[in-house]
Amino acid sequence: MTAFVHSNPHTHHYLGNAHLDALEEECIFVLREVAAAFERPALLFSGGKDSLVMLKCAEKAFVDTVTGGRIPYPLLMIDTGHNFVEVTDFRDRRAQELGADLIVRSVEDSMARGSVRLAHTDESRNAHQSVTLLEAIAEFGFDALIGGARRDEEKARAKERIFSHRDSFGQWQPKDQRPELWALFNTRLQPGEHFRVFPISNWTELDVWQYIAREHIALPSLYYSHPRQVVERSGLLVPVTPLTPARVGETVVLRHVRFRTVGDITCTCPVASHAATPEAVLQETLAAEVSERGATRMDDKTSETSMEKRKKDGYF
Repeated sequence: MTAFVHSNPHTHHYLGNAHLDALEEECIFVLREVAAAFERPALLFSGGKDSLVMLKCAEKAFVDTVTGGRIPYPLLMIDTGHNFVEVTDFRDRRAQELGADLIVRSVEDSMARGSVRLAHTDESRNAHQSVTLLEAIAEFGFDALIGGARRDEEKARAKERIFSHRDSFGQWQPKDQRPELWALFNTRLQPGEHFRVFPISNWTELDVWQYIAREHIALPSLYYSHPRQVVERSGLLVPVTPLTPARVGETVVLRHVRFRTVGDITCTCPVASHAATPEAVLQETLAAEVSERGATRMDDKTSETSMEKRKKDGYF
């Protein structure tokens, strides 16, 4: 069994390619393990940087540059209808380039069915992705969903195993995690259950950007510095859009910003930045004192346990 190096955020940048090679090897191992252990897996693919890193590792795992081949499971996207068009366009183009099967399911369709009901018309749809995701799992009979969540993002994420069990209701119980000693994974399922699998769980934001730079991975333009109208609100820079307009009394300013993470427009904020290349982003990431989600996500500001509650309800 292959031994893997686990992350230490204070030493990554000194370890160079050997460290990235170990993380890549672990990711490829997990992606192949999923293909071998499950009948109907899917890879969650949003077009964001973490899913693009996973997609690159999936290419290395299954696609030979000489003999060809293809990723053996479909790509799945749960679309809130409020995603950045730059990201969804990039998602579609990248899937087409790979010849991968892309399945898109929409929160708006769940709203039309009545399985999602908003408290008010301008409520964020982000948390409601859980319902649409569970509906997609039932529709296609998925028994494993591969995602790009990382333990360094948020403390609820840090409780996850690489192979994270979900019960027949799609719920996660943090006290019911299975041991993963020596990279041995228990993939047994009862009818109706499934796994969420996190191949880059041991990566950090810094690792991701080092890998993007090394592998020359193309990203949506939002990840790099660009001018954008924003307002300052609750310590965050909120983009001014038709979905997130300025409030009475707020001052709209034009700032150079980039997005550290990209999600639903209604809850994702940029950070001030002039970094226009992966190398420049790496330097900013080394100096960052606030976590990726802490600096950019309004939905994680509602309480100390916001993410954990959503995960227990079926969120990724």
